[in-house]
Formats: sequence, structure tokens, C-alpha cells
Amino acid sequence: MTLAELLLPRLSNWRPAGGGRHTWSEEFADAGWAVHVAADKADSLSCLVWELTLTRTADAPAGLALKDWAAAVAGRVSGLVEDLKVYEVDAARDEAVLRSEAPSARGGKLAYYEVRLHGLTRAVVRRYAAAQAVPGREQVAFALTHEVLAKLAGDVAG
Repeated sequence: MTLAELLLPRLSNWRPAGGGRHTWSEEFADAGWAVHVAADKADSLSCLVWELTLTRTADAPAGLALKDWAAAVAGRVSGLVEDLKVYEVDAARDEAVLRSEAPSARGGKLAYYEVRLHGLTRAVVRRYAAAQAVPGREQVAFALTHEVLAKLAGDVAG
């Protein structure tokens, strides 16, 4: 089974109690990944995601380079409000950054997804908003159905 197929039923069973941010983590040894979700809300169908982190628990495919993983993620990820593109690959830091190709504009702010690949072992997905006339940005939560969240994790993992 794929990571998305393994993840979907687990997300659907996650029922955090009380207010505030909640976290959920699980390792999927058969898929070679551990998944960590931080969410401000979660119900039987969806999450208000603060952050999605994937950590590789198996060896990376032989010959895989960071720039190739970044390009593959940008090409595979679908289901988000905006498509992703590779923004930067920093070989010295062993890090790649993907961002929304065309950020969404609402109420004088631009919102965009950011995926940071840390070597070949970890990926972090977040969403940011920034006022067009003011420097800086703030992390914001984003709503995804469990199905889209599981697909996103699978698309990033490959």
C-alpha cells in the first residue's frame, strides 16, 4: 500500500479533544515514512493544518538528488489551492524550497504554500500570508480534507 492509502484511515480516526493546537504522529514502516501533523482543528473529514512533516525512515532511493526530489514534488503535488514550483535548491545547506507558483490574493494579503526539503530525509509543508505593502510574513493554518492531506503526503514522499 502507498503512504496515502495507509495514512487516510488513520487521519479519519484522529479525534483530538479540547481546543488549541493538536499533534498526531505515526510511523509507516512499510512506506518508509513517519508523518507528523499539527492542526488547529480536526474532525472526521478534515483538518485545519498548521504543519505537515514527513520524515524518511528508510534509505532514500539510490541516485536520488535533492534537486530531483524537489522537481518531482513540484510536478506531483496537486489538490492544493496553488501549484508548487521549485524556488531554490541550496546545495551548501542541503535544503530545497518550493513555493506556490501563483500566490492567492485576499484582503490585501498574499497567501502561499511552502515546502522545505531538508536533505533527502525530511519535508515540511506550511502556509504563509504576507501583506503586499508590509515586509514579513506569518504562518497560517490551511484547511484540507483528510483525502487531500493523505494525497499531499504521498505526493511529497513520492
